[in-house]
Amino acid sequence: MPSRHLPSISTGPAFVPRYQMLRMETRYLWHHVTGGIFIMTGDVLPCFDASTMVLPDDAACIITVPITLDIASNHGVIVAAKTGILDKAYALNLVENLLQKPSLKELVENQAVRHDGRALLDTGIIAVRGSAWAELLMFAGSSQRKIMELLKSKKEMSLYEDLVAAWVPAKHEWLKFRPLGKELVNALGNQKMFSYCSYDLSFLHFGTSSEVLDHLSGPDLGLVGRRHLCSIPATTVCDISASAIILSSKISPGVSVGEDSLVYDSSLSGGIQIGSQSIVVGVNIQGESEYETASNSMRFVLPDRHCLWEVPLVGHTGRIIIYCGLHDNPKNPFSRDGTFCGKPWKKLLHDLHIQQCELWNSAGAQDKCLWNAKIFPVLPPSEMLSLAMWLMGLSEHNTKHMLSLWRSSNRVSLEELHRSIDFPQLCLVSSNHQAELAAGIANACISYGLFGRNLSRLCEEILQKERSGIEVCKDFLTLCPNILTLNSGTLPQSRAYQVQVDLHRACGEETIACTMEQKVWAAVANETASAVKYGVGDQLDSSSGFTPSACRENDVNGCVDHPFKPRRARVELPVRLDFVGGWSDTPPWSLERAGCVLNMAISLEGSLPIGTTIETTVTRGIFISDDAEKHLYIEDPTLITMPFDKDDAFRLVKSALIVTAIVHDKLLSSTGLIIRTWANVPRGSGLGTSSILAAAVVKGLLQIMDEDDSNENVARLVLVLEQIMGTGGGWQDQIGGLYPGIKCTSSFPGKPLRLQVIPLVASPQLVAELEQRLLVVFTGQVRLANQVLQKVVIRYLRRDNLLISSIKRLAELAKVGREALMNGDLDELGEIMLEAWRLHQELDPYCSNEFVDRFFAFADRFCCGYKLVGAGGGGFALLLAKDGNSAKELRQLLEEASDFDVKVFSWSVYLD
Repeated sequence: MPSRHLPSISTGPAFVPRYQMLRMETRYLWHHVTGGIFIMTGDVLPCFDASTMVLPDDAACIITVPITLDIASNHGVIVAAKTGILDKAYALNLVENLLQKPSLKELVENQAVRHDGRALLDTGIIAVRGSAWAELLMFAGSSQRKIMELLKSKKEMSLYEDLVAAWVPAKHEWLKFRPLGKELVNALGNQKMFSYCSYDLSFLHFGTSSEVLDHLSGPDLGLVGRRHLCSIPATTVCDISASAIILSSKISPGVSVGEDSLVYDSSLSGGIQIGSQSIVVGVNIQGESEYETASNSMRFVLPDRHCLWEVPLVGHTGRIIIYCGLHDNPKNPFSRDGTFCGKPWKKLLHDLHIQQCELWNSAGAQDKCLWNAKIFPVLPPSEMLSLAMWLMGLSEHNTKHMLSLWRSSNRVSLEELHRSIDFPQLCLVSSNHQAELAAGIANACISYGLFGRNLSRLCEEILQKERSGIEVCKDFLTLCPNILTLNSGTLPQSRAYQVQVDLHRACGEETIACTMEQKVWAAVANETASAVKYGVGDQLDSSSGFTPSACRENDVNGCVDHPFKPRRARVELPVRLDFVGGWSDTPPWSLERAGCVLNMAISLEGSLPIGTTIETTVTRGIFISDDAEKHLYIEDPTLITMPFDKDDAFRLVKSALIVTAIVHDKLLSSTGLIIRTWANVPRGSGLGTSSILAAAVVKGLLQIMDEDDSNENVARLVLVLEQIMGTGGGWQDQIGGLYPGIKCTSSFPGKPLRLQVIPLVASPQLVAELEQRLLVVFTGQVRLANQVLQKVVIRYLRRDNLLISSIKRLAELAKVGREALMNGDLDELGEIMLEAWRLHQELDPYCSNEFVDRFFAFADRFCCGYKLVGAGGGGFALLLAKDGNSAKELRQLLEEASDFDVKVFSWSVYLD
């Protein structure tokens, strides 16, 4: 090739369909360069200057970028040779192996981990040049007969995966068992493949539905018009969330679309309700000519975090509707983590009375998965929609009829759909649909469903009409009973009750509003318990604790005295420092949206400051004492009831006794307990003391009971415990204390709520530098977090746009902070801390005060970042100095300063 450079694709428009970019790129190549091809897979959108790339003349080359191991494990990874061409902007190395979604163990065993702790991500961008390109053309021209045989047999060959494997000797044995595999090895196997690692490449990956939503709601959301080429009715006849993205779609009156959902190339009408964080593509659901009012039940509901498609099939006159959960992996086996619509297969089949043989006729035990399950019926549209709601668990009536209808229908699998989509028809319908929309676009805004609007703010505007405004609000109140009957998957009870609180206040009915507000907090507690542990939410109320799993009543049901057996548990835990992400862990946010927190476990003054000892005694009853020399004796633990008085010094331990159900356990039929607790941390520290102490007590009680005291189980129970206590709170405090070291923890909403704790394997050098540069300072200012928490939760339930965008950004910064720490960049971590501190002040203007402002102004010239830990308002401050010398100088000044009565604590990362 006369030129060693590929053309730039970074000068195009900000948002261009991937196929159009590829088409433009191909034309450019053929007009300006000969003897090569540059291809991209359909699920990536790159942004880089390809003109700077220096590629080998006679070889294939795959573009890679260095990425952290947690991301690499979900994608393709390139194993490159250790030697090659190294430059400031790129590295060119021979490809030694290809890995697909490798585990950490596989990455290590295949030597895929680079010296910086990262791996090379396969971007799906490939260039083939010179003799390698010539051999590829010769192979294509000589294999037409075999390609036709492949098409007739409907076997699959991946142009990307199989073709690339032909240039990598380590994959040849695997490739020989694939269609045309031997031919590919013989024709192309003599050529080499290189990895071009581009350090300045950034790209979006659209491999999964959840990634699509992440990108559309992330920092690049400005590239996408939220209402591009759409027909949406006016504000009074539709409910479209402000954060929903509607592209190339027609939304008729009576339709509801929840927050952060994507509707593309669709027509929806007739009382259709789409939940939050859902994806609808190519769907045409036509209802009645007149939209259904809020007093009537909706005809079709798509729950939160689900996907819905409609496609035409070859040989069928109609179109088939398909659906699944947002996080369903079609290839996950039935026997291991396989789900459909978010439910494990075994539970789904049990609930719907479906037999395995009805879904999988011949697949082996390891091959059964959503991909090959014959689950989607081909029926008239109304029957497909009815069966869809039944399969998604939203239809509780006529189960026998639904099962019979499903069994008698012609059903297909995703695998069969993949081979049978009528693409010409699909493109034709889509083109006609968009042409119709272009002729009649209208704007719409929210009026029904109450998903994304701040009703309190709307009422303020309505009340400007004085008496007539109050009458309007009273009319809204008459609709509240209908609001409460909506599916909880799309409208939680806590939100429904908050709507009534806001309406009563707007009508001047403050007494009723205060009474209703108690139902809001009770609903949040029940929703949290239900998401954490199946069945708990139905058993939690204001008068009785959890229904225990054993010994529900007295000796009448068989509980008998057991011989005394001495048992003792001692649990000591560190405190936590949160860098960024707090508030995204707090219910009800974490029950409805993903959360992410970056925090660290530390010891203070050379010891673990929080702990408990629990031991059994011959004497029945429970004796509790704390480090303030307060004590309490409970003769009959079964009489412990909620709610607890806010001044009850022992409500934490009482709540722990309830959530662990030990008060009803057979152990206490003949045994008592002595529980001692301590927390050697200043009051109002913001270090998560209360939650971590609760975790210690819960963990100790579970150990006494010989039950599951895993960190994950304890963290879940503490989340419920805080709702019982009435303090609220999220999961990050107990996670911070239970898990050692630095970790980035993500939560995924649903039932059960899922937590993913990712430890950051920091180098000894990074830990040493962090301990040298980070000052942990107690400000002496005390403020209780639950006072702030209630205000933030109410703002979230009201769907305050500023609050929602701020918490989203905090969760996003936690991921950025993880990258900074993994790259050893403490200066960038400091910048993240500063932005997090600004966002905390947006969430709560009172999280700072005059003293804190002066304190940070004093420290500013020495620091690259600072913030208060926890909810702010007081407690501990984190000061990340610019370097070790700045840290020493700042520490000395603080210890000598008379203007600031603060204490600098010695600390170290707790690594267990």
